[in-house]
Amino acid sequence: MKKTKIVCTIGPKTESHEMLEKMLDAGMNVMRLNFSHGSHDEHAARIATLRNVMADTGRKAAILLDTKGPEIRTMKLEGGNDASLVAG
Repeated sequence: MKKTKIVCTIGPKTESHEMLEKMLDAGMNVMRLNFSHGSHDEHAARIATLRNVMADTGRKAAILLDTKGPEIRTMKLEGGNDASLVAG
C-alpha cells in the first residue's frame, strides 16, 4: 500500500474534464480546493467534474476542502430545516 499521496490544488487552469483525467492518470490522489479563492458554485462544479472523470475512468481520488481560516461558516441546511445540537 502506497503511503505517500499526491495532492493537487485545482483552479481555473486545471478544472477541465481533460486536465483532471490527465492528473488522475499521472497519479493524483487528492483534489484540493482552496476556498480562499472562488465561489461555492465554482467549487461545486469542480467536484461534479471530478466525479464525472472518476465515473468515466474508474479511477478514484479524495476531495480536500481547504477553508479560509478562522471564521464562522454557516449556511441553510437542505430544505431550510434547523438542526439541534446536544452536548456529549
